[in-house]
Amino acid sequence: IVGSGVLVMFSCLGLARFSFGMLLPAMSEALDLTYGQRGYIGTGYFIGYLLMVALAPALAKLLGFRASIVLGLGVIAATMALLGLAGTYPLALVCYTFTGVGSGAANISMMALVSRWFAPSLRGTATGLVIAGNGLGIIFSGFLVPHVGHASGPEGWRLSWMLLAGAVALSCVLAGLVLRNSPSDKGLEMTGSHGRRTPPPTTAKGFSRQDWSLLRRLGIIYFTFGVTYIIYGTFIVTTLIDEHGLSEATAGRFWAWVGFFSLFSGPVFGWISDTFSRKIGLAAALAVQTAAYLLAGFDLGVSALYLSIGLYGLAAWSIPTVMLATIADRLGTHRAAAGFSIITFFFAVGQVVGPTAAGELADLTGSFSISYKLSACLTLVGIAVTATLTRNTRT
Repeated sequence: IVGSGVLVMFSCLGLARFSFGMLLPAMSEALDLTYGQRGYIGTGYFIGYLLMVALAPALAKLLGFRASIVLGLGVIAATMALLGLAGTYPLALVCYTFTGVGSGAANISMMALVSRWFAPSLRGTATGLVIAGNGLGIIFSGFLVPHVGHASGPEGWRLSWMLLAGAVALSCVLAGLVLRNSPSDKGLEMTGSHGRRTPPPTTAKGFSRQDWSLLRRLGIIYFTFGVTYIIYGTFIVTTLIDEHGLSEATAGRFWAWVGFFSLFSGPVFGWISDTFSRKIGLAAALAVQTAAYLLAGFDLGVSALYLSIGLYGLAAWSIPTVMLATIADRLGTHRAAAGFSIITFFFAVGQVVGPTAAGELADLTGSFSISYKLSACLTLVGIAVTATLTRNTRT
């Protein structure tokens, strides 16, 4: 399940979302996009993602997690291939919006499926390992895109989208063959239960006032993460090329380092949250992100950018890892999908706002430095909200 989950995350976020930043400079030049239009295309993805956040629980209930994942990956593969054929800004916007729809279906269903397979003592670590697939996707695109661009010239970004779409299609087939909705489908117990009977599903319907209080606070934290990490992820390569004069190949190597460090992100912060508490895991992750944004926001030289990229990668998937574990711990595995969808709504709204705001600010100021500084301020707000969380069970 973990191996299949890595493959799903490699495709639905690692390639579908995080290859966009690598392809954006060449695509923008070919389609003559302003900074604002670049931001709107990124926002389109998250509008699609946001729509799927609202529909994911119903889709999973209708089709099951496995089928929802396969459907989502299929949509991603098709729309990424079409994006490689796009000749205008409106068509690129529409295609990438539907890529977001597919990403939402696959990501949310995969996260909920993981909570079904692992007991609380291993849930954070298992989720972190699965989310490491995002980092593999970043490494893959960080090396593939510059090489294809060098070999194919100005239109290499189109071939890159096609190749990435093919990789997603292969992942779709493999996920359909391997994944199962729960351990009971294979006559197994939840991993980490140590032979104890798996607790029966909760019969509670809806959420209590205490549940809603927790969800609101987690949602605010997730919003700050959504706004900030996507600004950095979307525009850091553009920043390196346009503001620091790096070549596409050099910027690609920078981006690949993000992927390398992010391989440790989920497992490290998942382990911290399993060992100490979910609250400590969230606060530590947000603190690392704050440092990364400040280093990018101030002109401190190339060494500071290297450190910024390393810190960003190290904390890249930390928040989703701990969020899912927290939701599953507090609400139970059978309400985890609904709870995760609610807080992911906050997350998706942040991702809708982030690229658009940063793109417009860059058009006005000619730089993304203000956006990175504002991102640091928002993650500090997230730390303050994290401090209000109560310690209940493992939280």
